[in-house]
Amino acid sequence: MAEVAAIILAAGQGTRMKSQLAKVLHPLAGLELVNHAVRNVRLAQFEPIIVVVGFQGEAVRAVLDRDVVVVEQEEQLGTGHAVDQCRDALRAFDGPVLVTYGDTPLFRSETFRQLLEYHLKEQAAATIVTAHFTDPTGYGRILRDENNQVLGVVEHKDASPEQRLIQEINTGTYLFQSKLLFHYLTQITPDNAQAEYYLPDVLPPMLADGHKVAGFVLADPAESLGINDRRQLAEAEAILRDRICRHWQERGVTIIDPASTWIEWDCEIGQDTVLYPGCLIQKGSKIGENCVIGPYCRLSGAVIPSGAVLEYAVVVDRTVGQAERILPFSFLSK
Repeated sequence: MAEVAAIILAAGQGTRMKSQLAKVLHPLAGLELVNHAVRNVRLAQFEPIIVVVGFQGEAVRAVLDRDVVVVEQEEQLGTGHAVDQCRDALRAFDGPVLVTYGDTPLFRSETFRQLLEYHLKEQAAATIVTAHFTDPTGYGRILRDENNQVLGVVEHKDASPEQRLIQEINTGTYLFQSKLLFHYLTQITPDNAQAEYYLPDVLPPMLADGHKVAGFVLADPAESLGINDRRQLAEAEAILRDRICRHWQERGVTIIDPASTWIEWDCEIGQDTVLYPGCLIQKGSKIGENCVIGPYCRLSGAVIPSGAVLEYAVVVDRTVGQAERILPFSFLSK
């Protein structure tokens, strides 16, 4: 498989979050939003991974792994401008480059691998990740010809009544051929109400010059969910809860009520352990086999030996002894 670079745009403030914290630093299932994006492209084996930071850039940089390349966008002049800040970092790179966002945490790594396979098969200069929405209001629509080839993208505000009936939308995530991307970034202008450089503006000149732009349709439109406010953050949390619970069920863990059981990333749970309703298993917790956890337990950085039984208990950053008896309503910490 071809070498693929990844650019993650994470420079914005996210004013709709109504928070003093940069949007991409808000936690989701035990990870910051931006680190979900990093994790997903890393699991797809895309490298190098470049994160473009801006608002609270030092704080964002502090939560990233050392092998992530950080590029600063000093002025937030649009998505095209943000991507162009990566020009020097990718000057010697001549393969496909993914462009995605630090506030889209739900893309699966296998989706990114399928996107790459599709992009290479289509021999495209650019591949747009698209999705079908029942209500596409506000999104750019994908225009295709009678042979299903992509003709371009029309923004909602510019779409005709007929075009607004189109349910295939542009998610804003792309795969480009790197050299072509940076060539066409030099041709876009901030000729819009916001006076910003928009990444989708590279598509019309690509098409005009005869390059192919493909459209990769998501099997699960929920993967493209972007987090703009607290409501969407809760929606994403619920989607990840279901995914993570299913992951552990497939590995031999009984979860009595997945809808009321919250498990964060980077936990370990042994076979034949039973989780009762109301449990919160937080990052760093390790639970052995044949345990009974809950109802209503919170474990954070806890180590629970095989065979343990906990009810209505909180264990934080503590190892429970093999023969230790944990009474209901206990709070155990270092």
